[in-house]
Amino acid sequence: MHDYDEQYSLGRHFHTALAAADWDALRALVHDDATWVLPGDNTISGTAEGGDAVIDRAKKIAGYGLTFELQHILVSRENMALSLHNTARRGDTVLDEYLATVCFLRDGKVARIETYLSDVQAMNAFFV
Repeated sequence: MHDYDEQYSLGRHFHTALAAADWDALRALVHDDATWVLPGDNTISGTAEGGDAVIDRAKKIAGYGLTFELQHILVSRENMALSLHNTARRGDTVLDEYLATVCFLRDGKVARIETYLSDVQAMNAFFV
């Protein structure tokens, strides 16, 4: 029987560090060669390559004042995903989106992140 505690624990730690802007704790959870792919055509879109670039992207996103509401931690046999509801306001522009941040794991740490969004156009309008 497979034990999924490691994936759940990593998901909880990842979300806690992100929500608390604890960049050192978040950095400890990702490999040096980690990547993070985000859809869209805005200031946070594309691929961040390397653990430090992944954390820089997280800092940039958090810098827009987002609230990262954890809905669920989802696990597969080897990986995990965070189901999130992200909200923020910048002037008259409102961000209200649902997303899945899928984390592909290697040796107990995040090796690759791919984010799936409910509203790419709204994200493009918010992250300018």
